[in-house]
Parts: sequence; C-alpha cells; structure tokens
Amino acid sequence: MNENRIQRILKEKLSAKLFKGKTIVLIGARQVGKTTLVREILKDRAFLFLDGDDLLVKQQLTNPNTKQIETLIGNSKIIFIDEAQRIENIGITAKIIHDQFKQVQLILSGSSAFELRSNTHEPLTGRKFEYFLYPISYEEYEKSVGYLDALRDLEHRLIFGFYPDVINHRGEERGILNEITQSYLFKDILAFATVKKPEVLEKILQALAFQLGSEVSYNELAQLTGVDKNTVSSYIRLLELSCIIYPLTSFSRNLRNEIKTNRKIYFYDNGIRNALIQNFNPFEFRNDIGALWENFLITERLKRNHYHRAYANTFFWRTKQQQEIDYLEEADGRISAFEFKWNPNAKVKKPSLFLETYPADFMVISKDNFRDFVGLF
Repeated sequence: MNENRIQRILKEKLSAKLFKGKTIVLIGARQVGKTTLVREILKDRAFLFLDGDDLLVKQQLTNPNTKQIETLIGNSKIIFIDEAQRIENIGITAKIIHDQFKQVQLILSGSSAFELRSNTHEPLTGRKFEYFLYPISYEEYEKSVGYLDALRDLEHRLIFGFYPDVINHRGEERGILNEITQSYLFKDILAFATVKKPEVLEKILQALAFQLGSEVSYNELAQLTGVDKNTVSSYIRLLELSCIIYPLTSFSRNLRNEIKTNRKIYFYDNGIRNALIQNFNPFEFRNDIGALWENFLITERLKRNHYHRAYANTFFWRTKQQQEIDYLEEADGRISAFEFKWNPNAKVKKPSLFLETYPADFMVISKDNFRDFVGLF
C-alpha cells in the first residue's frame, strides 16, 4: 500500500494553519511520516526544502544574521526545515524568520522531541502551532482501506503496529521494525542526550516492553540494570521525550487504600514493543494478548484525543486490595472508566467501590465495540 493513500488526519488541520502568522512545528518519532505529510500538504505550492541533516544547511542556519537568512530564503514564501533539531539554536533562527520575514510561512519538523522543544520553546512562545504526529492511527487506516479490511487485519496490526513502512511492505515487517528500532530510535537518543551507559538504556527499554500493562517499579529496574534509581528515572524520561514510550499515572482522590504514586508505561507502537522483545508470534501462540490490546487501545485513544483536540486527564486506578480499572479519563468534571477485554464474552466484574465513590461512567471495550473508542464515531 502506498503511504500517500492513507490520508493523515493532520493534513487538513496543518493546511488550515498555513499563513496564519505562526510557525508550524511538527514533532514525532523517526519514520512516522512527517516529511511525507508536509510534502503532501505543499505538493501544489513552491517551497524551499532545507534538510537539517545536511552539513551545509546546518552551517547556514546556525546563528545566522538577518541578511544571511534573506540570502538563503530568496523569494521563497514557504520554508520547510526537516530534522530541525539537528541545527544548533534553531529556535533563535526560527524567531528571526518569524519576526523579520512576515510574508514567509516557516514549517519545522523534527524527530527528537526533547531537542526540538527545548530549542524552540522559549524563542517561539506565542509564535507557533505545535502538533505531534503518531504512527498511522486505526481511524486513518480504516478510512483508507475500508471497514472490513481493517477489521480483518486487526490481529496483524496488534503485532506489527502502524508505522507507514511496516504497513506498506507486508511480509517485511520484522526487518523494517528491527531497522527502525536499532538505526533510528536508539541512535537519536544517543546522539542528543548524555547517555553514559547505552547498554543500560536498551535493558530498561526491553524490561519495560516485557512489563507492558503492568505497574513499573523504578527500584526493581535499578536492581535489574545495576544502576541507581535516579539514572533509571532520567533514562525513562529520555525515552518518553524521544516519542518511544509514555506514562499513565494512578488516579487517587478520596480513598485511603488507593495506590497514589505508581505509573504504567506504554509504547506508542505495538510493533516497536514486539521488536524490542523479538516476539512476532501470531495470536494463537501468544500469552500477552491482553497487554497488546490494552497498549493498542490506550495509544489509539491518545491519537484520537490529540488529533481531535479532545482534552482529558488520563489515569489507571488500583487499590491495595487489587481492585483496578485499566483506563480513566477526566474531562469537564466527568470521569469515564474503561476496562479492556479482547474477548467480548469475557466476564467483567464492575468496580463497585470506584463507582460508589466517584460519579463515573463505566464501559468494557472489546474487539466487538472498540471503534467508537478510537475515534470512528
């Protein structure tokens, strides 16, 4: 399948922001389709493309003055700087372009969120529209391939994920995912952060992959990897800022026996998670279907909420007596509670203590009714 056939939700949203007086910043992991998306948006327009990986581009855009920028831009009305995080002080340069060249639309894309955000945060305050591009969403996938084909492919996607290259090259998924994991994800982190022990970083990531859907103990990870708890914490933060993993914290308000400070860690893509543990077995040979389903649903909900600007605080809930709820959303004073079961016939006990304590809706999400939950209304 051609990646361009899959229409990205952000295409319309970004197109609508062109020439609205602000810089457009697009962030996301390597290989999720950022460059393809921007080129698709600009395909009928003239634009200047500058690659942050290019040495000459780096030199020209590192601390230039207004005259140098004017020479570089020429008559271009749209400037697209790809891999912008590679350019030193790109935030200052972007601010000069924004302030001094009002007729120019600047677009920055970057795959190392922590670098691009720290480089652009202060200089571009109030001057940017910022978006996060995820791997292809189930909503985008179904709208492109059709309801039946998407549903037929669901188990496959739960194992191999939604990276564009993975979707486009059926039969080559394992090799592509290994390449993305080794050549891009780790390389980006090691290039931009002070990681004194890269082998520890890899061990932590693998441990998190094995613990998918479980609460994470930094003390246990420290013992497992032979480093202190603070190092574990800082490495996990790096992995979060690199668009590989994200946390879900515990919900706690009224009950003394609620777990208050724990967190679960999820992956932005099931395929990346499975590549880290080298397990691409089909469904009938797996014992982690529940964890894969949970990771898929929470990540798809994250995509849906971000793309459609449905703002909500997100949590899981558990008591010391092991009563638990997989996923909670809190928005506009309302709480929605969700339990995830792959099998629609699985028995689910209602979390009575939670529902007595909090005014909440409760719903079980299975493979029979998940479409609304992930944005297909």
